[in-house]
Amino acid sequence: MSDNEQNGAGEAPAGGDHLNIKVTDGNNEVFFKIKRTTKLDKLMKAFCDRQGKDPSTVRFLFDGDKVLEGDTPEKLDMSDGDTLEVFQEQIGGALL
Repeated sequence: MSDNEQNGAGEAPAGGDHLNIKVTDGNNEVFFKIKRTTKLDKLMKAFCDRQGKDPSTVRFLFDGDKVLEGDTPEKLDMSDGDTLEVFQEQIGGALL
């Protein structure tokens, strides 16, 4: 079984064109199965719909970097079981 878990040169395992991605906001965890070439905006919108959040009020981060709508798991070099973190958008500064 360990042969299936590890593969050389970053190649996808046989039948591995899908990834299981966990999305968490610290309170809730939602798991998605998506293709490596699917734009992550689809996943981000689905998470927001399920949690009743406005997509413009949250940020999605992977390994500390902001995830853009056009990003794909393939582009971000994501692996099966990776996690996207969701944070409330914060706007700094004081109103005068």
